[in-house]
Amino acid sequence: MRLDVITLFPDFVAQCAAIGVIGRAQERGLLALHAWNPRDYATDAYRRVDERPFGGGPGMVMLIEPLRAALNAARAADAKPARTIYLSPQGVRLDQAKVVQLAQRERIILLCGRYEGVDERFLQHEVDEEISIGDYVLSGGELAAAVLIDAIGRLQDGALNDAQSAQQDSFSDGLLDCPHYTRPEQHALGAVPKVLMSGDHAKIAKWRRKQALGRTWQRRPDLLAKLKLNREDEKLLLEYQQDTKC
Repeated sequence: MRLDVITLFPDFVAQCAAIGVIGRAQERGLLALHAWNPRDYATDAYRRVDERPFGGGPGMVMLIEPLRAALNAARAADAKPARTIYLSPQGVRLDQAKVVQLAQRERIILLCGRYEGVDERFLQHEVDEEISIGDYVLSGGELAAAVLIDAIGRLQDGALNDAQSAQQDSFSDGLLDCPHYTRPEQHALGAVPKVLMSGDHAKIAKWRRKQALGRTWQRRPDLLAKLKLNREDEKLLLEYQQDTKC
């Protein structure tokens, strides 16, 4: 998969994507990351990429032409068609289903805004969709781009050492993840649940499903409300709720 990022801070994006799973995905040739700085395409002596907004008001707005030139250069760098995404608090909220969808594409171009934003005409004519990572405002789109790159990159085949890790993530089946434990079995902070030490894989799977259902019910009931539970899940959730009352 190829990811192109249009940003005023290409080094920041590259550093964020150079470590951990995403860095390994790049080393394995599963993910190719390229950054494009609009300032390199500015035509005036000051390499200006922003201007005051029409109508007055605070802040600056990113200019059309440097962005357009950078985008055209990014598009021309590879023959594969690319979907252009603008990271914006006004976009559709990012969720795991969207991440899975995007991870299947061969190529994506991410646009990182700065200042008060980007000239609306550029967004209307050059951007395919806008995505938000949450209902808050950042200084620019670079952190949001890094989040999206990480979420997409780890789903590339071979990026994770164990492919089942992604399948068991929170939100992968609409539920939060179950709790996890490791050594030592006994600790001053508590003991590992006995079922996890039993070696009975069916019981362990049932316990984990029950915990995932219960945690989602407690912490994100909005997610649970979207799911159609089968009878076994309803039974497990009821058991969890009864255990919680004890």
